[in-house]
Formats: sequence, structure tokens, C-alpha cells
Amino acid sequence: MREKYEAVIGIECHVELKTQSKMFCGCANEFGGEPNTQICPVCLALPGALPVPNELAIRHLVRAGLAVNAEIPAFSKFDRKNYFYPDMPKNYQISQYDMPLTQGGIVEFWLPDGTRKRCRLTRIHLEEDTGKLSHMGNTDGRLAGSEASLVDYNRAGVPLMECVSEPDLRSAEEAVGFLEALKRLFVQLGVSDVKMEEGSLRCDANVSIRLRGASEYGTKTEIKNMNSFRSVGRAIESEIERQIALVESGQRVQQETRGWNESQGTTHLQRSKEKAHDYRYFPEPDLLPICFTPSEISALRASLPPLPHARFDRYSHEYHFSAAVATQLIDTPGLADYLDDVVAAGAPAQSAANFVLTDCSRLANETGVALPASHLTPAALAELIALVEEKTIGSKIAKEVLSRIWREGGSPRALVIAENLAQVTDPNVIDAFVAKVLAANPQSVSDFRSGKEKALMFLRGQVIKESAGKADPLVVETRLRAQLQA
Repeated sequence: MREKYEAVIGIECHVELKTQSKMFCGCANEFGGEPNTQICPVCLALPGALPVPNELAIRHLVRAGLAVNAEIPAFSKFDRKNYFYPDMPKNYQISQYDMPLTQGGIVEFWLPDGTRKRCRLTRIHLEEDTGKLSHMGNTDGRLAGSEASLVDYNRAGVPLMECVSEPDLRSAEEAVGFLEALKRLFVQLGVSDVKMEEGSLRCDANVSIRLRGASEYGTKTEIKNMNSFRSVGRAIESEIERQIALVESGQRVQQETRGWNESQGTTHLQRSKEKAHDYRYFPEPDLLPICFTPSEISALRASLPPLPHARFDRYSHEYHFSAAVATQLIDTPGLADYLDDVVAAGAPAQSAANFVLTDCSRLANETGVALPASHLTPAALAELIALVEEKTIGSKIAKEVLSRIWREGGSPRALVIAENLAQVTDPNVIDAFVAKVLAANPQSVSDFRSGKEKALMFLRGQVIKESAGKADPLVVETRLRAQLQA
């Protein structure tokens, strides 16, 4: 039944920007704090208080637009969006309507198997966030007795970037991939911390279905109250199944807003949306229009770091990393930057990735020091990898050298020379280690000669241990077989 239908999905994503102050006043832009302590006459819209735009927030949004190849108009403006909800102390919100800071754009992303996808953006515009309501009443929203809804205005006025996609997504997996791409991008740009658990990333999904191959859109529903990427995927899957069941039973999908119940795994009706809201937009009278010169746009474009999708292409095609390895690196920009520097210093990409994701990550967890902040510079790691590649040291000594350089810094090659840690490859020296181990382990010798190949691996480990980790494992195995078969 599912094969008959195609899902059509669009995403509206709200992202709080990383600034010290709110969008139009000097109040702190901080998560948490005692309720209603980060407020002032401007964000409460008290008489005589006038807004002043946050320049950094505007630059953050324009850089985000440039990163998705959006058009940046030379002229844009703020608008007043009127609505009457208790979470907005002004009874209106300063937003953007017909002349936003960016128009269009394309988000490029990939699925877990590495498949590349693209989703068009309608716009990214800038506005101020609302306060937060805490409902203490009945689950149906009615209040009784001492029950009430409490409001915290600390979040009111925080700079908020809204990204509106075109309906280009065709599955829950694509929707999650799109959102993950936005998160990677905004973290890389440094414009937001994108923490869903703190509300700095919130999204709504518009979902409809149509017969596969059809060109017209079906009736859409909007899903809210999703607080993780996993919830987004589950909610969209659930809603697709619900709409298919309705259509197959001869019923009609209603245009409505639906909430997501995480514990039950289903969406539920919140309100009907048969009629569009009339927010009575008009140009914000207290703010001047925003104008950018070509040179200002060029300077912002030049400030963009390496972008996640371009890095994924390079890791996949040039370095031949798997999608999982590439994603793991890209999801931690500092780690990816470090790896690029190690490769630039001459290390093979695959070897660099192996060290960064295994031994270096282990040391970071053990010491509580991030890799880029450790004493192990990219040049030092490249030098250590070269020692391993040229077989000057083996893996055991490499781990010891890595730990020393992590704590103390310096040159791995100089340390190996100074402490005589170079790998032993001389067969005559290794034969002496082999003879001693064979004499001490007669049972393992007997097991090997009776056909138990695993015994050889045990003996090889004992020889390497006897050599304090210096003996070349390949030479050890060759000399072991020679003596065992003599």
C-alpha cells in the first residue's frame, strides 16, 4: 500500500542565533536563568522604549544565506507581525515579511548511506523569539481553580533565524538529513549552538501525500512539538501512515496543526487551519531598512569556512572515507579541521583518520582535553604517522609515543631517537627473543605442531612483549615459523 503513495515534506526551522545580547535590546541572550530576570523596557515594549538592531545577528544570518547560495538583496526591511498571545509581551513580533534578508538557496545534504540530496530554500529571514509558556492546567488547555499558565519572558526578543524550505523532501529520512545538514552548517559557521534540548533549534514539518507520479500536492498538515531529530523522523513516518490510512478508507485529509506525542508515537489534532492567519503585516515604523553594499557582501562571503557538504565530497571522493567516517569527522568541526591540517602536513588521509578517531579520541576522553587543544600538533601527528608508515616504530610504541607527545609536546622522531624506541627488524636479534619464548612455553609449541594455528598468535604476542614492543611483528612471525618447523 505504501508504494502507491509519495510523501511531500517541507520544513520550517527556527534557529536561535549566538549573540551576547537580544535582537533589539541589550538584555543577555542566555539559556536558563531565573524567570523574567533577563528583560528590559525594550523587550517588554514599554512606552517610549525603542528597538536597536543587533548587527552581529544580521551578519550571522547573511553568512548563513551565503553558505547556501541564497540571494542577498541590497535592500531589506523589518515588519511588524501582529498577533495576541501571552508569550509575546508586545502583542506583535518584529519579523520580516515581503523583503527578507535572503531569498532562495539550496541545502545540500547526504543520507547515512552517502547518497547526496538537495532541498531548495524559499528564504531565511530574521525575527525575534517569543517568551515561553508553562501550562499548569488540564491537558485540554482549560484552567481550573489554582491551575494556570505561567510565562517567562527571558527568551522574548532573542534573535531568531527562520529557514523555510520548499516541499522537496520525500521521506522522513530525507527530512532528518536536511535538518542534520542545517545543524552542521550553522555550527561550522558559528552562528548558533543549535541545541534542540535548549530550544535553540525548533522545527515544524508540513506533510502531505499524493499518488506516486502525480504532480499536484495533497492537503498538508503541520506537525509541531518535536524536540529531537529522532522525534522528527518518527512523527513524519507516523503522519504519512495516518494520511495513507485516511485516503485508503475514503476519507479526506484535513488541513490542520497536529502535535507529536513521543510516548504514544502518534500525532494528534491541536487546531484546524482551514483559514489562513491574517497577521496584518506592515513595515516596522521604529526601524530603518537594511542596506548592504557589494563590498560588504563580498567580505562576508570571504569569511565563510569550509562548508560541510564540500568537505563530505572531498572526504568521499579524494580520501575514500566511508559515509560514516566522513560524517563523524564533519559533525565535530574542530576534529575535521585538525585532520585536514594533518593531511596537509604530509600524512596519508586514511592513516590520519584512523589515529584521529581512535587513539587521539581515546586520549581526549581520558584527559578531558580536546585534540586541537592538546600538545599534539598536526605536524607532530603527521611525523608520528610517518614513523609508523616507514616501519621505524610499531603500533605499540606508536601509542606510547603518542601519549608522551600529547602530554608534553615535542617531536615524535626526536623522542624515538633519544630513547632508542626504533623497531627491531634484525632477524638475529629477534631469533634470540623467539628462542627464549619457545623455551618458556612448551605447551604452546606442542599445540602449534599439532595443528593449532592460534598458538602461533599467542607466541608472537609473547615475543613482542619480550622485546618491549620493539620487534617487527612480520619478522617475528617469520622467525617463529622457521624455528617451530625446524
